[in-house]
Amino acid sequence: MRRVNGTALILAALVATLGALAFPIWSYADRSGTGQANLNAATVATRWGPLSATDRDFIVKVRLAGLWEIPAGQQAMERAPTKAIRDAGDHLVVGHTDLDQRVRSVAGQLGVELPNQPNPQQQGWLDELSAASGKDYERKFANLLRDSHGKVFALIAQVRHTTRNTLVRTLATDANQTVLDHITMLEGTGDVDFDAIADEAAGAASASPTGPPAPNGQVPPAPAPARPTGSPDATSYPSAEPGDDATRSINTDRPAPNS
Repeated sequence: MRRVNGTALILAALVATLGALAFPIWSYADRSGTGQANLNAATVATRWGPLSATDRDFIVKVRLAGLWEIPAGQQAMERAPTKAIRDAGDHLVVGHTDLDQRVRSVAGQLGVELPNQPNPQQQGWLDELSAASGKDYERKFANLLRDSHGKVFALIAQVRHTTRNTLVRTLATDANQTVLDHITMLEGTGDVDFDAIADEAAGAASASPTGPPAPNGQVPPAPAPARPTGSPDATSYPSAEPGDDATRSINTDRPAPNS
């Protein structure tokens, strides 16, 4: 009887040990520190859907963009010697004034507190522009604004893709249209240093680039066009190209947001 009891105790201890080791694996999805747990902990419920920390960060960054890009655009309209820079400044002022109205409306409905001053980095950019003149001013204006707009594209795409909040999703769509318009105008100045942008992005990359092999000087075989099968009754049009009919351009003349 003692031998049986001893064996039973040993088996019970082994089962308990195995259970303790397996428990973290079974419960991993519920442990704090996982991506899902972090998302849930930072998310609050609203009548328009869950509002995550990323959503709130995006709302604040849209507001911050207007706080420095509106004065930067106004300065360009007043100081720039070339029409291309003045036109880009005009688009910055108009676009971010409109977008600021939208972000204030969204933030008010969602209860997100917004800043009223540019952050120190943005104020530094404004000071840098104010201290420049002539061609140096034009280059700084085009590249500072183009670089900042290019970087925010990634955040807009992430938010537009992942948000579960309908107000934030609409704001991301509006921001995407505005940013693309501004990027197009800034590149139209002819002053954007694309080599510097590529070098900066490469310096921040943590993985080796991938893709097809580099061209070897030979003309590759022509690929077959990608087309639908049959004859679907499609009525939409492709995105606009430069010089195309204005009615096919990106529409930034959107209805005013609800106050």
